[in-house]
Amino acid sequence: MATKLTDRQQQILDLIRAEIRRTGFPPTRVEISRALGFKSANAAEDHLRALARKGAIELTAGASRGIRLVSEPTAPAPSGLLEQLLLPIIGRVAAGSPILAAEHVEREISVEPALFKQAPDYLLRVRGLSMRDAGILDGDLLAVKKAPEAHNGQIVVARIGENVTVKRFSKSGSHIQLLPENPDFAPITVTPNDDFSVEGIAVGLIRTTPLR
Repeated sequence: MATKLTDRQQQILDLIRAEIRRTGFPPTRVEISRALGFKSANAAEDHLRALARKGAIELTAGASRGIRLVSEPTAPAPSGLLEQLLLPIIGRVAAGSPILAAEHVEREISVEPALFKQAPDYLLRVRGLSMRDAGILDGDLLAVKKAPEAHNGQIVVARIGENVTVKRFSKSGSHIQLLPENPDFAPITVTPNDDFSVEGIAVGLIRTTPLR
């Protein structure tokens, strides 16, 4: 880590490492505040943001335990838990609200980073079968990397109006379509009047339903 930490920042970083070694998960802001005698969780949040700016940790918005160590600790954890990603699972997204809003987070799980070529920021629970022929089924957890733009052919999480959808991105000039991977579903054409944005790019898939 190139940037020197203050004594307090080092104390918090050591606490995070110790808690991950002990439980497999980082502490919440409230737990950090209690352990170090802060008056509120806001003080812990300020220190965490400072650690993130210095490259010691990465923070996931909207997740109570969304803290990931970037640098390796001096003493490796025997189980390798420190190397795992802690990702929020996003369930049903309310119309018009941010995907990573706290109320959308079902829970957080640890996953092996080697599962993905790019580290995802969250897991989105898939609803429906519009992407069936791409191997994405109802109930699957789609690993998503936050991104404001996409290339042709990428599977994206997109917002159009107040709805969030998973589709294949297609753009020709200024003409954008969101393409399903199931002939039972029609493509979505994005018009200039639509409130449209790309929320993220699919980088992997976790299937939680049993095989039949």
